[in-house]
Amino acid sequence: MSGNHGSDGPDQSIAAAVDEAAEALLGVWEATREQASSRLSGSQLRALLFVEREEGVNLRGLATGLGMILSSASRLCDRLVAAGVLEREPGRADRREIALHLTAAGHALLGELRAERRARLAKVLDGMTEAGRDALLRGLREFNAASDHHRDQGVPQVLRAT
Repeated sequence: MSGNHGSDGPDQSIAAAVDEAAEALLGVWEATREQASSRLSGSQLRALLFVEREEGVNLRGLATGLGMILSSASRLCDRLVAAGVLEREPGRADRREIALHLTAAGHALLGELRAERRARLAKVLDGMTEAGRDALLRGLREFNAASDHHRDQGVPQVLRAT
């Protein structure tokens, strides 16, 4: 499949082919996410992932990053604190501001989810040729970089999974 780019970028048939090809990969993500759903809701998991990436983020930053209103983000944090996976502490620069951090239990939970997902991925990748695995990895890295570029330009980011 060639990467023919018109003035608007790759044609829609390439986007459709990637959408179809990514179905198995997304299936692995969803299976792992479903496993976590007995402990966390989807929004709680997204919040933990965001706090992990943006360690020390304040409540407003979390709300903005997750695309929710401040009061909803605050209630979400209340539930995560009660579950023992998130902690609030006064900000280092401004003590009036609250910084969010994962607890050891929060880090452990995300580690367990990653380990499970990686084990599932390894089983699938084992059925591929080395050349196929290398091509997949190169393509995903380039996709990730393009996603970061769009985020930096103000385009909503594709939320990264665990």
